[in-house]
Amino acid sequence: MSRILNLINCQLRRDLAACRARDLLPFRTICCTSRKQAEESHASSALRKRWKDTADTVIIGGGCVGVSVAYHLAKGGVKDVVLLEKSDLTAGSTWHAAGLTTYYNPGINFKKVHYDSMKLYERLEAETGQAVGLHQPGSVRIASSSARVDEMKYQMTRTHWNVTEQYFIGPEKVHELFPLLNIDKVLAGLYTPGDGHIDPYSLTMALAAGARMHGAQIYNPAPVSGLNPTADGKWDVQTPHGTIRANRIVNATGFWAREVGKMIGFEHPTIPVHHQYIVTATVPEVKALKKELAVIRDLEGSYYLRQERDGLLFGPYENMEKMVLQDSWVRDGVPPGFGKELFESDLDRLMEHVEMAMEMVPVLKKADIINIVSGPITYTPDLLPMVGPHQGVRNYWTAIGFGYGVIHAGGIGKFLSDWIRNGEPPYDLIECDPNRYGKWSDESFLCAKARESYGFNNVVGYPKEERFAGRPTHRKSGVYELLKDEASMGFHAGWEQPHWFYKPGDDIGYKPSFRRTNWFGPVGRECELVMEKVGVIDLTPFAKYIVKGKDSHKLLDRLFANTMPKVGLTNISHMLTPTGRVFAEVTITQLAPGEFLLITGSGSEGHDLRWIEDEAADGGYDVDIGNVTEDLGVLGIAGPNSRKVLQKLTDEDLSDAGFKFLHCKSIQLAGVPVRAIRISYTGELGWELYIEQKNMATVYQAMMKEGKDEGIDNFGVYAMSSLRLEKGFRGWGAEMNCDTNPLEAGLDYFIKLNKPADFIGKAALQEIKAKGLKRKLSYITVDTDDIDPEGNETIWHNGKVVGNTTSGAYSYSSQQSLAFAYLPPELCSVGQKVEVELLGRKYRAMVIQEPLVLTEPTRTRLQKKAKGKS
Repeated sequence: MSRILNLINCQLRRDLAACRARDLLPFRTICCTSRKQAEESHASSALRKRWKDTADTVIIGGGCVGVSVAYHLAKGGVKDVVLLEKSDLTAGSTWHAAGLTTYYNPGINFKKVHYDSMKLYERLEAETGQAVGLHQPGSVRIASSSARVDEMKYQMTRTHWNVTEQYFIGPEKVHELFPLLNIDKVLAGLYTPGDGHIDPYSLTMALAAGARMHGAQIYNPAPVSGLNPTADGKWDVQTPHGTIRANRIVNATGFWAREVGKMIGFEHPTIPVHHQYIVTATVPEVKALKKELAVIRDLEGSYYLRQERDGLLFGPYENMEKMVLQDSWVRDGVPPGFGKELFESDLDRLMEHVEMAMEMVPVLKKADIINIVSGPITYTPDLLPMVGPHQGVRNYWTAIGFGYGVIHAGGIGKFLSDWIRNGEPPYDLIECDPNRYGKWSDESFLCAKARESYGFNNVVGYPKEERFAGRPTHRKSGVYELLKDEASMGFHAGWEQPHWFYKPGDDIGYKPSFRRTNWFGPVGRECELVMEKVGVIDLTPFAKYIVKGKDSHKLLDRLFANTMPKVGLTNISHMLTPTGRVFAEVTITQLAPGEFLLITGSGSEGHDLRWIEDEAADGGYDVDIGNVTEDLGVLGIAGPNSRKVLQKLTDEDLSDAGFKFLHCKSIQLAGVPVRAIRISYTGELGWELYIEQKNMATVYQAMMKEGKDEGIDNFGVYAMSSLRLEKGFRGWGAEMNCDTNPLEAGLDYFIKLNKPADFIGKAALQEIKAKGLKRKLSYITVDTDDIDPEGNETIWHNGKVVGNTTSGAYSYSSQQSLAFAYLPPELCSVGQKVEVELLGRKYRAMVIQEPLVLTEPTRTRLQKKAKGKS
């Protein structure tokens, strides 16, 4: 312990850095005075080149992410790409980063980002002639608890159907990859070949060289002083050197993102976090090794550790009470001139993790520290970056909020470049949509969530994960106060929404697990309630827009593949991308001639609104588009007794003849104006009631009072999910998204290829239909025990990976597990047997006819038909 606390003096650090700059040993450097001098020399000469007055795309920010965007756009053939950097390339977070690279990511879609980054970094030196300092000894995530072992098995089944190579390994293999480990603490490991680290400075310079090779211009120092939108959707980008007129701008400014956003009225929810890592002097045991150590991530100790030359580098993530936010920059901005500076280090904050690291890697006990790097990295509330076009202003794109910019840079650069060039994202990445936040994500929320996200960096990643810091926001439904103590709440786009409700004797609270847990029984109770009696659910988080005006019908006919409903009617419609993939699923009601109510998922609020607004602007449609999400509360009522309850509260005829399925009416309930739509995502008899927030509690309490004799009670999102799956209802983000087309998803009924309007994606769908499908959505039962499919699990047949699940749940009606799954057409026949991998075990599964349970409208229709025949 005493030796590891023996810090060398500052002069020795400078001498070491200078030595490293001249050293040709194979491990990357941490800091380099000569580099900065060389870059400053380049910066001083950069503006001798001709200044461009116009550009297709202006990227603001010269860290590794911004330079990657420039590289990919230029290489992809975009002319007139300009990057503006306020000081030096890599200034901000890039230059001091630890440079870890990995194929691994727990997110299904984000695996593609990491994969594209790694493949780029592996070839970049050969392509540009610039060394990048890439090392690929592999990495191992350490499991030292049974929960971690389950987590790794959970991640394995989510990886087998993806391209990334990954292995679940035992202690012996872990020790082989990292022989300095105290193997007594290791139960298992998750091994990813090809992982390692890279020199962030060299990576950025290589990307810059590649960008210039393909025609991009990089100007620095060139700080942006103003951003002014033009009437035709372009931008005037102001700098001390002149103004550039750009077709679009990309904000890639790291911890300056808020300041750039404020130039056009946005308060981007990003915040700098102090991250520290420790570098040791030469460790004899490391120097004696024949090959480089694998990078390890000790999840229980919450740190990463890798070889740095003949020593070690390790970076802890402190808990949320000890970590430090640079929240003053949120309020006051980044201090002028800050760019390649560091914060004062604080070893005391790290000692808990240092001690755990010494227990896991005993040679650390004898190692001397030569450097503690403490620098700013940028966090968003949920730790995911904000990537893509921003809602509310045209042609403003963001690539900000990267807590792991080095590994994300290559893949995100390609992702954004493909999107900009082709007019649609190359794959679904809605979790990084910049529009997932709104005004509800204020400074207090941002700080609380960033602190939580940093401190929880290495907690066990359970399915259905909930995190509670910063909640609730100001987004509270009109019944929140009535329900908050009766249910386990989930967080949905700033809203609190009941997942399941408590009853006396229940094991209450949030208790996550990879297996069935405390909510399993109560959710079954709620499903039975809806199937046999009547239940009420708070659906307020739905995003809601009003589209009206002279061209409203024309615009929506262009946007959606279904025909538009007549006045007073409702339908389900889909927005498609130009290549025929599903961008959104929306419930559309025509309230009055030319006035439409659009309902979409809570997580798609800004995502779908931006798409609609952009098409309206680009097409010159005369429409008014309003976001009324926070104005309207929504209550769902469903079950065979739902009509009886509502009829007690209104004079409106609610019979099948008086209020038909998928019809909408303005009615009075308990004296309150309500817009009622006869629809229910449970598939049972039901209505959605759209109410002003201030009146929501009145209607709710009236229904609960009048419904006592009918057995009324609450139900939550988990029950609705189980019920919708039993009915064969597809869900956006699972069965359909920007990775799927509607034909393979079985949405043919909603796609009107013969309608006169040339809707977006129509030509592409016609071509897809003509060529035939390569996979199809199937409906399967799974023979499980104490675990149910969640979605994204691997499906096997005859020892080979053949597909993946998209969503799953337990069917309480049939007492078995259900899932949707994509399979090759030859394996989609009813009766086909396959296997679903769950926590390292393959469970028998079989394709069945859908749906398992008929919807109420279908049952009613069949009953009437049978009665007519009799």
